[in-house]
Amino acid sequence: MEFPTRILIGRGVLARLGDFVEEGGTKKKAVVAAGTRVHEKVSEVVSSSLNGSVEWVKVTAADIQNVERVMTAARSASCIIGLGGGKSVDVGKLAAFKRDLPFFSVPTSASHDGISSPFASIKGLDRPYSVKAKPPVGILADVRVISSAPRRLLSSGCGDLVSKMTAVKDWQLAHEVQGEYYGSYAASLALMSAAVVLEGSKKIGEFGMDSVRDIVEALISAGVAAGIAGSSRPCSGAEHLFSHYLDLLAPGVGLHGEKCGVGTIMMSKLHGLDWEGVRSALEHVKAPTTASAMDLKEEQVVEALVKASSIRPERYTILSRNKLSREKALRLAKSTGVI
Repeated sequence: MEFPTRILIGRGVLARLGDFVEEGGTKKKAVVAAGTRVHEKVSEVVSSSLNGSVEWVKVTAADIQNVERVMTAARSASCIIGLGGGKSVDVGKLAAFKRDLPFFSVPTSASHDGISSPFASIKGLDRPYSVKAKPPVGILADVRVISSAPRRLLSSGCGDLVSKMTAVKDWQLAHEVQGEYYGSYAASLALMSAAVVLEGSKKIGEFGMDSVRDIVEALISAGVAAGIAGSSRPCSGAEHLFSHYLDLLAPGVGLHGEKCGVGTIMMSKLHGLDWEGVRSALEHVKAPTTASAMDLKEEQVVEALVKASSIRPERYTILSRNKLSREKALRLAKSTGVI
């Protein structure tokens, strides 16, 4: 098991990044993978904190080409910092893994649990889902910066959090049917992260500073659950396969956490869980609960439900047991109000 050894969450802590990296046992010669907008917004405070000992690589997409650009820049670096949203963090994480360098995660938004997990979602690889890398050695999350990000990103993070509910049920199902390893501690940690949104959605929907911190801490905990399990099982089930298949059908349409949240509504019904409660919680946090809200077509939702299992046929989920025909998939989507 590998876990982050240092976590710093607070208001205005981005200015302490240099000390944070150094206290983590790493010299400050860093390559920072960041998006263009993030660079414009925080480059001055970050460069000052690192005493100018930094090389910036502007990440344009979460693909293998950007990973290679960061790897090239990091040939003489002492660490890699992923600064920004999911794309920058995932690119930096995989580049650090391939370069065998310490990786520091510095999210500027809280849209999914990749900020702490040992997995990275990168396009251009031989599979359309997350690949194993390694978790960050340190996570620095400035609540003030994250709270200034578009609300849609925070809502997406909430969608990724509620998905742990059905992911754990799928993991339990795989254990019962196929004898797959199931870790109750990792599962409990993931479920606790989901409960932050499911039980506190009305307050979270106000998006005050304390709520933003709750979301960030829950996402970090979910990523740690995956590290404990040694796989993405406690965090990723049929709802994630649904999201990944939609990525193939409609690239760039909808955020990852948004699609996972909508998938969770439907998978919850298949599992016999409180799917209406899931939908209500997502509505409270301003996350989409319908296909049209994400600009997805009805037929795309149906096809994703029918074919999602083909993304990872070795991963047993509720969609493996309940093989949906197009007619059954259409009924499921309509009965939950997704279409």
